[in-house]
Amino acid sequence: MSPAKKPAAKPSARKGKSAISGKIQTVLGPIEPKDFGITMTHEHLLIDLTCYMQMPDEASERYYWDKPLTMDMLGTIGKRWMANRDINLLLDEKIAIEEALKYKYAGGQSVVDTTSIGIARDPLALARISRATGLNVVMGASHYVPVSYPADMDSRTEDQITEYIVRDVTTGVGDTGVKAGVIGEIGNFWPTSETERRVLRASARAQTETGAPILIHPGFHDDSLPSIMNDLEKAGADMSQVVMGHLDGVRNLDAIREIAERGCFIEFDVFGAEDSIWGFVAHQEIWVPSDVQRMENLENIIEMGYLDRILIAQDVCFKTGWTRYGGKGFAHILENIVPRMRKRGWTEKQIHAVLVDNPARAFTFK
Repeated sequence: MSPAKKPAAKPSARKGKSAISGKIQTVLGPIEPKDFGITMTHEHLLIDLTCYMQMPDEASERYYWDKPLTMDMLGTIGKRWMANRDINLLLDEKIAIEEALKYKYAGGQSVVDTTSIGIARDPLALARISRATGLNVVMGASHYVPVSYPADMDSRTEDQITEYIVRDVTTGVGDTGVKAGVIGEIGNFWPTSETERRVLRASARAQTETGAPILIHPGFHDDSLPSIMNDLEKAGADMSQVVMGHLDGVRNLDAIREIAERGCFIEFDVFGAEDSIWGFVAHQEIWVPSDVQRMENLENIIEMGYLDRILIAQDVCFKTGWTRYGGKGFAHILENIVPRMRKRGWTEKQIHAVLVDNPARAFTFK
């Protein structure tokens, strides 16, 4: 896996520096990049994804609507995730601490919690979890997908959206004093609506004012990727501070190459999700690769010369991701994937780049 020569990233569109330039902003305050350590760059410690729920037409399927998640449901819950409330709720702070500690004990040091507006972002709880576990926690800002938007979202102006994203980063969410350290995950469907594009532009403008990184949840279509990048770039975003998430499901490596060539970070963030039943989001079919296929694609990306752009995570966002419900949990990559990477020939330098060096660069304010 020797790196090939790569094109230079496009120059930054940003002017000036943030008040915390050169640092990473966690829910307990700014830290030095050297203290970020092993990092999962796309997780959810607490979240409410019931925005996706749709009442089934069939009586037998409605049976699952309010049914607590039990072990006998795990084999088929993937196709019913939009029709079962319990799977979409990670609300128990004590369990979140227990699950996060398993990652800490495995060697983890930091978590980027990409829960943004509309899916129950909880600043004070994230601060408590950080104190309880000793993990650095970075909190998200901006808006998730359209089904989670507030009722008046279509009438909000770009200036208004920009203003409260900047406030979340610079002074904190509401009166909590807890500040966001990443603008995202910014959720998109495909085709992208004008309101979604307004959120993208506002997020780019907020980045230029704050120096914060941006993290994207793209629509599950290859055309979504260049469209989002174009909107961000035209609005003045620094593309070297953009993390393009959920690229595990992109089969076209040329599309991933284009993302890297434009300076963005490449995030494979659904390690552990290997069940082919999880095949549709917003009525769009997605490819769910195995962890072996994820590693193979990352090895191809390294051969292209983009080792320094790769980020990885597990995107624990459903109850089935918690270990107490049979999931692989936040420690899956450290406990299961890293040993397999070594057996496949990854060097310690490459593993360190993906787990430590790249996250520190990606989430450092400019």
